[in-house]
Amino acid sequence: MTAVDWAVRTVDVGGSPVTVRVGPSVPGSTPLVHVHGFAVSGRYLLPTAAALADRATAYVPDLPGHGASPGPRPPLSVPHLAEALLGTLDALGLHRAVLVGNSLGGSVCLEAAHQAPERVAGVVLASPAGGAHNQPLARALVQLARDAAREDPRIARYQVPDYLHYGPAATLAAFRQMVRFPSLERLLRSPVPTLGVIGSRDPLMPPPYRVRELASLGPGHMTLVVVLGAAHAMNFSHPVELSHAVRCWLDGVVITDDPAAHARTRVLQVARGASPAAPVAPPA
Repeated sequence: MTAVDWAVRTVDVGGSPVTVRVGPSVPGSTPLVHVHGFAVSGRYLLPTAAALADRATAYVPDLPGHGASPGPRPPLSVPHLAEALLGTLDALGLHRAVLVGNSLGGSVCLEAAHQAPERVAGVVLASPAGGAHNQPLARALVQLARDAAREDPRIARYQVPDYLHYGPAATLAAFRQMVRFPSLERLLRSPVPTLGVIGSRDPLMPPPYRVRELASLGPGHMTLVVVLGAAHAMNFSHPVELSHAVRCWLDGVVITDDPAAHARTRVLQVARGASPAAPVAPPA
């Protein structure tokens, strides 16, 4: 992982303290805010956040109730977490940012873009779970179990303590919130430039034919890519591939493999849309 000297800030969001890791300042950049998945902290996002820390000032918050940020039980809904994310941007003094979400964090970022598109320069959805492919709950639990066997085992050092801290009942409730939220359906109505990144080994993601269908139905400012070999938590397991895809998208260029990185897997661009370098107006 790229060495980054992370500062830790605590900001007030609606009367609750929210812990945020902040990377080195990159003057003139649109900040990148990395948003974690269900029941965990933002610590597992640091490999990708660090890989992009030279591209833009990076922020990695623990949303209310997660990690080092105390919060209510039962878990907040996706719309409420999106409000908390926007409140975190306010508390940090960020008027506009690119949001990079994994799993439930993708749903939260997408909802934040729908709530306040003028605040969101673009959204990156890494493994945007939720919707018909993950329902009913029993099906999603089987998918989650299959994914656990495919993840980099080193992620357990972050996830296990986070899940225990969050609590089993609350973790299950948060997972239920994620699978009920129609992420892939709402992706088709995203009001801002959007990059969807799907791992080919992620059981919580739809099959390849469905990805191609989404690419054909999506708005003109949506880009979809597939990272061959990645499972659900690609922000931890595949930071080289994911960060390279994000860089290309931010720069408005075709997303291809990075020959200098000697990546373990390939990145395939399925559909190309506008990037935050050429933002679009929200739909009427």
